Amino acid sequence: MAEPMLIAPAELNEQQAALLDFEKQWWALPGSKETEIRERFDISPTRYYQLLNSLIDSDVALAHDPLLVKRLRRQRATRQKERTARRLGVSLHS
Repeated sequence: MAEPMLIAPAELNEQQAALLDFEKQWWALPGSKETEIRERFDISPTRYYQLLNSLIDSDVALAHDPLLVKRLRRQRATRQKERTARRLGVSLHS
């Protein structure tokens, strides 16, 4: 029986790598994050966050920068729990 082929994970494209790199260090830049997003990527902040959220779900992004991706995933999960709790009228910090 033939051995299964090992498929190397795809690599991030230039924009994806730039999004992760920017998210890692935007706080050290002058100006607001929203302004930097528009100038650097020529997209709206809303589109930036859509792309970033999709990107951090990928194994390729995790392989590129595991600490950043895990932190962003944790932050997103925390925000989702807080939104759900607010909708249900439950306090998470009792």
